[in-house]
Amino acid sequence: MDKYVSVGKILNFHGIKGEARVGYSKNRQEFFMSLKCVYVKYENDYKKLDIISCRPNKNFLLVKFDGIDSINDLLPYKGMLLFTDEETIRENLDEDEFLIDELVGMGIYDSKSDKNLGFVIGVSNNGATDLLSVKTNTKHICLIPFVKAIVPNVDIKNKKIIINNIEGLLE
Repeated sequence: MDKYVSVGKILNFHGIKGEARVGYSKNRQEFFMSLKCVYVKYENDYKKLDIISCRPNKNFLLVKFDGIDSINDLLPYKGMLLFTDEETIRENLDEDEFLIDELVGMGIYDSKSDKNLGFVIGVSNNGATDLLSVKTNTKHICLIPFVKAIVPNVDIKNKKIIINNIEGLLE
C-alpha cells in the first residue's frame, strides 16, 4: 500500500478553462513543478490527477489537470489537498531533510554523554526555522531549534537524534 504525503492544495480556479490555483509546501515550487501527477483523496480513495501544465503566478501555481476543462469540472476539487507518494518525496529530499513522521518518536541524546534526554513528539516551524518538540525524561515539553549547531546528527536507522545540549535548552 502506498503512503501519500501532502504537497499542496487546490485553492480556487483560475480562468474558465479548468486551471487550478494551487498553494504548495513552503520552498517547494520547483519540486511541485517537476511532478507529472498528484492525487486527491476522493470518497476514501486516492484519485490520480495527471498534470498537463504547471506555471508560477505570484505566490501560487497555476495547474492544468488532464480531463478538467471547465470551472464546473474543477469545483468538486476546490479546497482539496494534493498528495504524492512518499517514495517520490524521499527521492527529492536533500541530505539534511527528513519527513516529519520519521522524526516523531525518535530519541534525543546528549552529544557528550550519549545520555537519553527524551523523545520527539512533533515538529513545527516558527517562520525562521524548524523546531523539534521534545518531551524530556522529566516530562517537560521543550522546543529545540532544528539547526546544525544544536542538532549535529540525525540517525534515522537507529532512531537517534544527537543534540549539543547547551545550558537552558531542555528546561
